[in-house]
Amino acid sequence: MQNNKQANLCRHLVDAAKNTPKALAVAVQKKKLNKLTYQEINFYSLNQRSDHIAFALNQYGLKSGDKAVLMVTPSIDFFALTFALFKAGIVPILVDPGMGTKNLKQCFSEAQPDIFIGIPKAHIARRLFGWGKASIKHNITVAGSSLWGGSSLKRLLRKCNNDQPYQMVKLDPQQMAAILFTSGSTGTPKGVVYSHEMFEAQINVLKNDYAIQNGERDLATFPLFSLFGPALGMASIVPDMDASKPITADPNNIFAAIEKYQCSNLFANPALIELLGQAGVAQSLKLSSLKRVISAGAPATLPSIKRFTKLLNNGVELLNSYGATESLPISKITSSALLLTENITDTGGGICVGLAVEGIEISIIKITTQIIEKWDDKLALPAYQIGEIVVKGPQVSLSYYRRSQATVAGKIDDGNTGRHRMGDLGYLDEHGKLWFCGRKAHSVNSIYKNQQKSYFSILYSILGSQRI
Repeated sequence: MQNNKQANLCRHLVDAAKNTPKALAVAVQKKKLNKLTYQEINFYSLNQRSDHIAFALNQYGLKSGDKAVLMVTPSIDFFALTFALFKAGIVPILVDPGMGTKNLKQCFSEAQPDIFIGIPKAHIARRLFGWGKASIKHNITVAGSSLWGGSSLKRLLRKCNNDQPYQMVKLDPQQMAAILFTSGSTGTPKGVVYSHEMFEAQINVLKNDYAIQNGERDLATFPLFSLFGPALGMASIVPDMDASKPITADPNNIFAAIEKYQCSNLFANPALIELLGQAGVAQSLKLSSLKRVISAGAPATLPSIKRFTKLLNNGVELLNSYGATESLPISKITSSALLLTENITDTGGGICVGLAVEGIEISIIKITTQIIEKWDDKLALPAYQIGEIVVKGPQVSLSYYRRSQATVAGKIDDGNTGRHRMGDLGYLDEHGKLWFCGRKAHSVNSIYKNQQKSYFSILYSILGSQRI
């Protein structure tokens, strides 16, 4: 992580453009009439294009501190726009389009964006459902005309002739850099405030804990993770799929992209791991170029992991990562180590999600719905006692945007920093490994509404005799 007082994560892209200008930065796969095509850009051109867009945004009237909704499908423009926003100090607002129109309207109402940048389909929805109507002052259409109001990106770039290097806006490392909305799958979507310090911490974990190196190629199935590729000197290969609905992906598109670019890294959520595993085994495929596979989100099932690892060379691990939008990653465990815990999981002992990654401190506190204002080490439960998972570290968000009540309920002040209450239940064993046992909201309903022995009470008795 940077130790200086000003930060901008785009420094990594600038460095890559200087050190490996001709190296592939992004490749985007498109399927049309059953034919796969690929659009590519190198680090030098990606850096130059994002500079050009940053100048154009300023010329259009946008300035550092403004907030911009970005609803653009994975493409060269998505990468260039995102880096341009960061360079200009404009705060991107990233949402999952799959959360539904009602939730999206609420998200935009809370975030109060100054600008809406989207493809034509997104602008149609914006006008139809009144997204951000009270605050949006500018509209930009990507991959389309300015029919929907404002201007098109193509027109803005034609009007801006500045081809000089853009001087990145430098911010305090803890200043808001982006707003990422949670999916809403476990409650009302909330805007998670990301700082450049958080992004830097995530980049460091990927370099150190996951051993990602310059020159690798990543098959990226999640837009946010794909942005880390250029920051790591790694090419991001984006398959033709709906990232918000990975279960609908065509496995053959993904297999083709991995083969064409000899990808060394694959990032996929558990649903996609299951889909690819089934398709790969059925075709007797071997993904021999992969050196690591990273899965995040809900824990992947053991049968799914067993099946998928048949596609990998001997010794290649599937790394299961635990975390959430507010704090990712928190811990990780290799597939070989996870499979050794199968008996404990099968007898109700939870799912092992591994040891904490670099810089993260994991604690377990008593299950409660009450607000905890100040952290006290006495709150931490001993090993093998189930409670709520609480985390602390540089990649942990300290607040929700314009949601003070949610911030108070989900955060604990710890002096110069803070801790995040994950809303998940689990326990730590004597080796410091974290075991996931379910959502707190579900346990509260069981424990407080039903005056009977709950599932988690049963776990206490099981865990008394289970050790690794």
